[in-house]
Amino acid sequence: MPSLYSLLLRAGFILMPTFLIMTAAVAAEQTAPASTLATVVAQQAPVARETAFDAAVEAIDQSTVAAQTSGRVMELFFDVGDYVEKGAVILRLTAVEQRARTEAAEAALAEARARLAEIELTYSRIKEVYDKKLIAKADYDKAAADLSAARARVEAAQAARTQAQEDQGYTLVRAPYPGIVVARLVQVGETVSPGKPLMTGVSLERLRAVVEIPQQHVGPLRKHRKARVILPDGRSLEAAAIRFPPTADPVTHTFSVRVDLPPGEHGVFPGMLVKVAFVSGEEERLLIPGTALLRRGELTGAYVIDDKGYIALRYLRVGTPTADGRVPVLAGLDAGEHIATDPVAAAIASKRSQQREDAE
Repeated sequence: MPSLYSLLLRAGFILMPTFLIMTAAVAAEQTAPASTLATVVAQQAPVARETAFDAAVEAIDQSTVAAQTSGRVMELFFDVGDYVEKGAVILRLTAVEQRARTEAAEAALAEARARLAEIELTYSRIKEVYDKKLIAKADYDKAAADLSAARARVEAAQAARTQAQEDQGYTLVRAPYPGIVVARLVQVGETVSPGKPLMTGVSLERLRAVVEIPQQHVGPLRKHRKARVILPDGRSLEAAAIRFPPTADPVTHTFSVRVDLPPGEHGVFPGMLVKVAFVSGEEERLLIPGTALLRRGELTGAYVIDDKGYIALRYLRVGTPTADGRVPVLAGLDAGEHIATDPVAAAIASKRSQQREDAE
């Protein structure tokens, strides 16, 4: 038979959580009244009227690196999908012929310089004798011509050596900009010649959105020349540059407009779809902060607080958020009404208020 102590212990074990829950509920109601909620007044304000179009992202820097000298592919340091830093060696060719030409050019330059030194010495002697009027001017002119020719041969030899060194440097193929390899067009052991495509890469640091705009919309958009790119996650980026083509496509009668994204990586990649919102004018809209909205599935609402402090959830029809994060309300709200800026806190306060009314 259980003792009196164990019976009391069991009773306390059951009653203690209930007591704590009731105490916490009362304390919460006392510390979170509706009057303490942060609110904002819905007001009419001028905003840019925007027209949005679907657009495709593409890389501004996208190119195929080709061979600038002949040789056999010895090593491939990167493959498709690899990230490459600017100036990194992506491929190495054989350099036997190029190295031999460089050595021959350096030997020819050394010979030309030695010949120039000899001719300069001869010229100095002839000039000294000519200044004393001991030889004819024709002999002096010949020495001066020989000196000019020797100097020209040295310059030609220097140019040949520079060209040979450049050809030798072309055996190490380097990335022209940082980016990602999207295609490898050669294999190890393959012989290539100048102009042979080797690798294709794109840079993710400089992107643009290409949008096809019907001809009836181009006029106002070209006038304002301002737009923002709306990313798939809802963020928006101000366009760094907008380029309107001078002519339309003769078949579709649309203008292919290029909108440059700001430099840097923004979580979008070539081929993705985004929206571009072009400014086409200005209009008055009822605006509230985007953080005040509560989304439940496909429905959007906000907690409205009236003059008596009552909190009510009201569903709204809203438009596209502005660049500064405010949201235009198209229906469901009037100017001057107070909106709770924290929908979670407002929901808790509303529920507690309802519980108090039910208890009374």
